[in-house]
Amino acid sequence: MLNVTPQFVEHIRRELSKTVVGQYAVIEQILIAMLAEGHALLEGVPGTAKTLTIKTLAQILGSQYSRIQFTPDLMPSDITGTNVFNMRTSEFNLRRGPIFTDILLADEINRTPPKTQAALLEAMEERQTTIDGEPYKLSPIFTVLATENPIEYEGTYPLPEAQLDRFLLKILIDYPAETEEQEIVARWDAGFNSRRLEAVDIVPLEDPSALQQCRFEVRNMRAEAGVQKYIVDMTRRTRNHPAVVYGASPRASIALLLCSKALAAIRERDFPTPDDVRDVALPVLRHRLSLRAEAELDGATTDSVISDILTTLEVPR
Repeated sequence: MLNVTPQFVEHIRRELSKTVVGQYAVIEQILIAMLAEGHALLEGVPGTAKTLTIKTLAQILGSQYSRIQFTPDLMPSDITGTNVFNMRTSEFNLRRGPIFTDILLADEINRTPPKTQAALLEAMEERQTTIDGEPYKLSPIFTVLATENPIEYEGTYPLPEAQLDRFLLKILIDYPAETEEQEIVARWDAGFNSRRLEAVDIVPLEDPSALQQCRFEVRNMRAEAGVQKYIVDMTRRTRNHPAVVYGASPRASIALLLCSKALAAIRERDFPTPDDVRDVALPVLRHRLSLRAEAELDGATTDSVISDILTTLEVPR
């Protein structure tokens, strides 16, 4: 039975609606990433409330929040921190970087060189970072929410496959609908300002450990053998599709399992179904496939390949 998750999800949605208009699918997918103890890559044009959503979420959770603006001259030590010599004590003291937080917004992560991007790899996988050979534990709820701009590639460094695979989900953010954009304008005309979130009556969670309790409930779900086989069949189909050079790894199968459990919890069930797996397939798999050049020239995308697999894969009864 789910004791905490339904109330947790309802509270997050209600409070987020005070600052963010629409974006229901985006909010659901961010919640899936957090409940499944993963990280998410958000791709969308500027001005679609990516930063606002993440800042509001951190405020609701009562979590520590840091933001890194990734630039071409950013160094790994700017993220992790460094040891600084103290002249008074003749000792080295650790000056912690912004990675020592609960929720980290990695803004425009593809604008910094691979060496600096790689500074996040250990933190994302093991929730620890190494500085001058010394490991340091990060927050148990450490979550990276990274953003990318899909329309401006000059001076950018595409994320390597190894790092892309560390992101549990890749979330695409589109323009709001007309009625939603009208509401956004009306809110600003009534005095709302995203730069002054302290003026918004956001109610944080009463129990700071609620997220950890929700994660415990999701971890303890069990998937039926048919659902497990459906996940494996889906992942293996990506490796044999004619448009694909490199398909999804076993890590993708695990991601499908974890995300389908998280989505089931959001839908107030204590077991995942094939529908849950299908509904998380696009954000889980889209960044894990490499397409053949000729397929891309013919207009194929990773989303279209995944959709093709979903239509031909037999659904367990």
